[in-house]
Amino acid sequence: MSEYHDQPLTNSVRTHGRSGSMTTMTEAPDRVGAHGHASTGVGWRAYASLGVVYGDIGTSVLYAVRECFNESHGLALNEANVLGICSLIIWAMTLVVSIKHIVYVLRADNNGEGGTMALLALITPRFTHGGVQKRSTVIIITMGLIGAALFAADGTITPAISVLSAVEGISVAAPGFSSGVVGITIAILIGLFLFQSSGTEKVAKYFAPLMLIWFVTIGAIAIPHILRHPGIVAAINPVWGIRLLLTQGIAGFLVLGAVVLVITGGEALYADMGHFGRDAIRMAWLPVVKPALILNYLGQSALILDRGKDVIENPFFSMVDGWLIYPLVTISTIAAVIASQALITGSYSLTQQAIQLGFSPRLTIKHTSGEARGQIYVPEINHILMVICILLVFMFQTSSSLAGAYGISVMGTMMITSCLMFVVARRRWGWPMWQAVLLLVSFLAIEIPFFAANLPKIFDGGWVPVCICMIVYCAMTTWKSGRAALIRRIQAKFYPIKDFVSKLADNELNLTRVKGTAVFMTPNPRMTPPALLHHIEHNQVLHEQVILLAIITADIPVVAAKDILEVHSFGEGVYELIAHYGFMQSPKAGRILRLAKAQYGIVTEKNETTYYLGRDILLTDGPDKMPRWRKTIFAFLSRNSLSATAYFGIPPNRVVELGMQVNL
Repeated sequence: MSEYHDQPLTNSVRTHGRSGSMTTMTEAPDRVGAHGHASTGVGWRAYASLGVVYGDIGTSVLYAVRECFNESHGLALNEANVLGICSLIIWAMTLVVSIKHIVYVLRADNNGEGGTMALLALITPRFTHGGVQKRSTVIIITMGLIGAALFAADGTITPAISVLSAVEGISVAAPGFSSGVVGITIAILIGLFLFQSSGTEKVAKYFAPLMLIWFVTIGAIAIPHILRHPGIVAAINPVWGIRLLLTQGIAGFLVLGAVVLVITGGEALYADMGHFGRDAIRMAWLPVVKPALILNYLGQSALILDRGKDVIENPFFSMVDGWLIYPLVTISTIAAVIASQALITGSYSLTQQAIQLGFSPRLTIKHTSGEARGQIYVPEINHILMVICILLVFMFQTSSSLAGAYGISVMGTMMITSCLMFVVARRRWGWPMWQAVLLLVSFLAIEIPFFAANLPKIFDGGWVPVCICMIVYCAMTTWKSGRAALIRRIQAKFYPIKDFVSKLADNELNLTRVKGTAVFMTPNPRMTPPALLHHIEHNQVLHEQVILLAIITADIPVVAAKDILEVHSFGEGVYELIAHYGFMQSPKAGRILRLAKAQYGIVTEKNETTYYLGRDILLTDGPDKMPRWRKTIFAFLSRNSLSATAYFGIPPNRVVELGMQVNL
């Protein structure tokens, strides 16, 4: 099986299977309906989403208000400014999360899946399949990949800042333990990432009730302060926020860089849509999450009006007195751990989509649920995230220092999503230009100021997401370009399979046919794979039955079992199997052969089937125009890619590898 076997070749799924003749398979990905949630009700999924989707935005109360009133902004602690900042917080959540994401963005699902890569596959057909592309399509793809890279950066910062900010509550409850904050944070992060292998389903099972307690708690502790200063409710009026921006000059503008912290995690609503479904995410936000957050932000603001600088260092934990601080620190730490889950889970989904769409080398994909198709675990990504999070905690030490790194990645992702939503409105929903432009301008008018207010932080931690984004973007585009270059280099080694079969029929090849089945992967249907040519050249034998297997990634998340396979017979015992899979599915060779038997009667005995895999040895001094440094990166990624044997679930004792040297 060549290293370039799963290069996507088409954007459409052709239905050639004989429905009704297939046997029932046991693999999790095809046991449920289009969205992977057929067996659970929307109410349960809404409840479960609290433990995965809303952890990040739900724990912004730990640090957002504190950063908004940071002395570096130069805003006086008077009633007008407190009402103004609180108003900006409430309306940032309303406009960016409630209206943009809940109402509009969640509508742009790709067969139930969300996230930047799913959105790209939805609006730019054939974008993964090479060939000549329009300049507008190239721009859209570039924006989407940058957005995906920024989301990856966000996924590394969120666990670090969430857990660190919660553990810092120890310094309020017991100042003597403040020196141990970093160590405790790292220990918690290690435990969190080790727990990921249990799967999203089990994570949600344990986390959902805890997050429900969290949202009830943050709302409850705020009510006494609101009752003590009922005038704070006036902050619901957007006039207070507008007045602050108009009267406070540069200080009022820069405070937006801290206000953005209240909407961090909003982008996870879309990225994690495939895990729980659009309706469930909406149901959890409107009656539970948003009211609790607004109550807490109003309560913290009321507390600042009451006690001023005495509580500005940590207004959240100052909302309770006496012994109550200890259970609040405990539940805050638990909630912060859960907060990390949304971005971690989203990172897994993003990785699987990138692999199937040809932007990432093969990695281990483990399906952790027998009911929900989108619930997966990617060990390699999990370990990378854990190492980066630990390094960030060591580097920045405090959540305030790390907060400067947060806003750029969040707002960069959201701005790109807004631009892609414009394309969705035009291409998919058929909106008139004026309506689509109005949507785009409305979103960007909010997000560009937030992004600009974070730019001064570029040297104060903001460089972290920028660097991570550049590394991820470079890796994705290098892998894609390298795969295309590899295909070009080996293209000359292909010739039509019909010519091969003709030579076989005329006995021109003078081959001995032996008992059994040989399976060869091919990136190009109807062409003879190089591994087959190497095999007959060196061994001078051929099995009685030869299967050429091509795996094609479609621009939809999931292909139904009845539509996966199409088969062509060329005679002389040679068959071509074309397996169509969605970008959220993990193809398995054994399952494909079972489908071939059930639907087409092609019998392959497990103990008489041999898989011939091509092992590419890549050299970087060839004629391809790709820069030498990118060739080197591609070769490194290729060497460290998961083996085809493991990725496709091929029995190791049935594999024969044939080495092929390719000079890029």
